[in-house]
Amino acid sequence: MTDYLPGTAGLIEDIDKKHLVVLRDGRTLIGILRAIDQFANLVLHQTVERIHVDGFFGDIPRGIFVVRGENVALFGEVDLENENRGNLQEVSVEEILELHQQVTARKDELERRKSRAMRERGLIPHQDVPDDLYF
Repeated sequence: MTDYLPGTAGLIEDIDKKHLVVLRDGRTLIGILRAIDQFANLVLHQTVERIHVDGFFGDIPRGIFVVRGENVALFGEVDLENENRGNLQEVSVEEILELHQQVTARKDELERRKSRAMRERGLIPHQDVPDDLYF
C-alpha cells in the first residue's frame, strides 16, 4: 500500500507519463508531465494542442508548455493502450484549422443575428450592456 500524499504532491508519481490537460479557455493539451509545483503549475514536454471539430481532430505541435495551475480545468493520464481508439478521424493541421475557422465563423454569424434580433425587439444583448448600467 502506498502512502497518501495530499494536494499536488500526489501527482509526483505521474511525472514522465503522458497526460491530457483541458484548460479553462477550452483548449486541450496532450504532453508528458515533466514538473509540477505546490500551485499545480505544470511543465509539459512534447506537447500538442488537440483541436476537435465535429468528428475530426488535429494536433498542433507546441513543444514545451508551461501551464499555470489556476488555468487547469481537467487533468488526467492518457491510456497509452487505447490512445488511438475512438470515433474521431485525424486530419492534417491545415484541415483542422480550416474546419475550426468555418465553425467559428458560423457561431459568430449566429451570435450577430441573435444580437440584432434582440436589439430590434428593444432588448439589450448581454455583451452590449455598458458597465456603468449596474452602478
